[in-house]
Order: sequence, then structure tokens, then C-alpha cells
Amino acid sequence: MKKLGMMDDTFLRLESRRQPLHVGMLMLFEPPAGAPGDFATRLAEKLRQSTKAAPPFNWRLVRRNGLHYWREDSDFDLAHHFVHLALPEPGRVRELLSMVSRLHGGHLDRAYPLWRIYLIEGLEDGRIAVYLKIHHAVVDGVAGIRLLVKCMATNVEDSLHLPAFWEVETMKSDNAQPLPVPTPAVGGIAALRSLTREGVKSVMPLLRELRSSIDDYRAANPNLVIGGQAPRCLFNEPVTGTRRFAAQSYSTPRIKAVAKAHEATSNDVILAMCGGALRRYLAEVDTLPDAPLIAGVPVSVRRRRSDAAGNEIAFTLAHLATNIEDPVERLVAIKNCMQYNKERIKKLSPGQLTAYAATMMMPGALSGLLGRNPDKNLANVIVSHVPGPRQHMFWQGARLSGLYPLSLIIDGGALNITVISRHDLVDFGLVACRKTVPHMQRILQYLEDSLAELEASSKPQPRSTGKAAIRKKTKPRPKNAKAGA
Repeated sequence: MKKLGMMDDTFLRLESRRQPLHVGMLMLFEPPAGAPGDFATRLAEKLRQSTKAAPPFNWRLVRRNGLHYWREDSDFDLAHHFVHLALPEPGRVRELLSMVSRLHGGHLDRAYPLWRIYLIEGLEDGRIAVYLKIHHAVVDGVAGIRLLVKCMATNVEDSLHLPAFWEVETMKSDNAQPLPVPTPAVGGIAALRSLTREGVKSVMPLLRELRSSIDDYRAANPNLVIGGQAPRCLFNEPVTGTRRFAAQSYSTPRIKAVAKAHEATSNDVILAMCGGALRRYLAEVDTLPDAPLIAGVPVSVRRRRSDAAGNEIAFTLAHLATNIEDPVERLVAIKNCMQYNKERIKKLSPGQLTAYAATMMMPGALSGLLGRNPDKNLANVIVSHVPGPRQHMFWQGARLSGLYPLSLIIDGGALNITVISRHDLVDFGLVACRKTVPHMQRILQYLEDSLAELEASSKPQPRSTGKAAIRKKTKPRPKNAKAGA
């Protein structure tokens, strides 16, 4: 048996009827040219022959003396985990996202390994979809992406000979495509324990950064964000058990062009898109706070090539400048805040970073536990950015055309935005409580509007001639997956 790490165990203990804590991934695939009409059926039959599962897909949860352990499931039954479905007509993306919303809202049965995968056919454009849900106690975002990419290849022929998703074993990376890591990390969660082993030498850099942050707080540095600064808003209400999922893809070159024009990073632009979209959404329902929304941003502390199961993440906080109307000024404010965070991150080891992040969140966490200052929250929304494959990928002969993440939501955090960056597309996956966050799918259009505003500000403006300038039409909406359930 394998004892769960502290963070993995926490995801299990926080789970409730209204709060399932699994994560998911919706993948869209284009069948190869000349594929038969029953391609999905033949693929399902092929996958059903893969009756063995590798770790972590064969781990079943057991409890001993109040502690959780993983144990290999000696009675593994693929029929419980693999499901073949068909969309109702007309098979639009809207029907697909509606189906995935319902699937994502259901709990995983702890009597079995904590994952399920659905092969979905019937899309009107001929594509097939694969939706995987797996408990957050098993993997974090980076590990999940790496597991999926390991059973894909960069060409059609090689992809036909790779195993099923559940046959891919962690830490054996012969077929893996190397993925970048969001932060320079070398130690994983085990590095937290190293703080004790390393003693004063390790603690001193942490103390220096904490002292510096305290000085910045006293000086009212606008780039410093600590737990408890987030203003209460619509997203900070309790959640129900219902979920709504929406997805959209944006061109990577579009985002990179804006970043270059404003001397920012692609991540800065993505956060600015989120800030602009959430500002419009909350203003529309007349609940926009005067203070800027605060985003909880997960930071990987995973070893560069590690795909081991479990969670190896820390959290930092950043404001989304939703109090600023001008899109360029908003981007600059977000860029400055993220640069401030990055300067802290690069000075700390993974263990030091984990401890630093926990300390900076402590005021908000304690305030919440004690019921003090109910108008302030730890954060308003989670915005996670996970690196994806840098090449075109194929699975069982079909080309990957969409990779949309589905994360979890909790009481006080009714909206989650997770983003996967690939070589040509940036895929957004939004999950919210259906009742707490009404018409959440509108945020997709506001994300596009925010990007278009930044694009317009990146172009040279024509000289005024005394006549009204004719505005060029903005770029059309992306044609990739877009809808709300």
C-alpha cells in the first residue's frame, strides 16, 4: 500500500455531496481521412481489449486507522471505467458540452479506482470526443496532461501502436513528449520536508522574502497580494451539485502578438483576458466590486520531467485589475503584479515557495475559519495555466483538435478557469456552479472581446483628419469548440 500525501489526502477529506473534487479533460479528435462511418465503434471495441490498468489507474482507495492509502485493485473491471456514448441529434458542440457538464457533476465511486473515461460519438462535424474524469487526489494538472500525452504520438502511424490511456504507467516515459514546466522546479512536495533537513541555511531565504513582503505591505505596494484582500462577489457564494462547462480555443499567434506588442508574456495576456471578461460579466449582473478581483494561481513545484501521480503544486495570488476600465492599463497592472510574483518565485526553492505561499494566504484562511471580515475572501476565482504539447498530436490514428480542461469548484469558489497552451491554440475550460453563476457561457464571448480590445490597442492608430475613421471589423469568433451547457 502507498500512503497518500498531505495535499492528496486533503482533496479526499474536503469532498462532499455538493463538492465532488475530481478534475477532467475533454479531448476532441478528427478521424483519419477515409475512416469508416463506424470508426468510433471499432475504436471502442479495440479499447475494450485493454483490460489491464497501470498505476495510478489501478489504485483503489482504502482507509486504515483514519488514514488513506492506495492499494492495487485485484478485481479491476474495465467495464466500470470505460463507457461508449452517442450524442443526441443534432450533435452540436452545445449538446456535447451539456453532456459533459452532467457527467462532470457526478461523483466517482470510491469502491473502485477513482477515474472514468467516456468515448463520445455523434458530433455533426464527424469528430469524436473523449472525456476523462479522475480524482484530484490522484493527479494534478501537469501530471494529468503528461499521462494523456504519453499515449499520443506526433504522427498517425506511431499513434496506432500506443496503449490505451489507462495502460500508461507513470515514470516510464519512452513515448512521452517533453512538456515545459511553468516554473523552475527541482524538488516536488518532498522539498517542503527538506526545509527541516537543511536547517537555517534553507530557512533564511524564506525569511528574507517574507520580511520583504511585510515591508511591501506596509508601503501599500499594489503588486503585493495576500490572502484576505479579495472583495466578496458572485463567485464567492456556496455551490450546489450542478455544473456548467464551457470551452473555447484561441489562436496562440494572436495571444503572442499582443504579448509582444505590450512587452508582456502570454500568461499576462491570458490573465488580462480573464480580468476583462470577468469585469464585463459582473458589471452586466450589477455585482462588480470596486476593488480588483483576486485570482488564485497554481504554481507547479514538480520536477521538470516527473510525471509521478499526486499533487506537487503551490498557490500564489494575483489581482486581475477588474477595477481598471482601460484594457491596456489593466494588462500593465497585471503584468507588474505577475512580475512581482515571479521575482519571488525565482529566488525560492520548491519547498521554500510552498511555505511562502502558505504564509501569504494565512491571513485570509484564518479570517475565513474564524468568521471574521465576511466581505473579504481568500480569492475570487482560480485561474490555472498548464502547458500542453508543442506539436500536433495523434491518438489511435485521429488528430487532436481540442484539449479542454475541467477543474473543480468549491464553496466560496464557484468559478474555475483552466487554460492549456499548445503550439497553435490556447484552450480555455470554464467550470462553474450552474445555479450560483448564471449564464456563465457568456464569459466566452467576453474573453474574445477582451482579446480583440488588446489587439486593437496593439495596432498603430490612424491620424485624425477631422472625419470619423472607419473602424475595421474585428476578427471573427474562433470556429473551434464554443458553447455553454
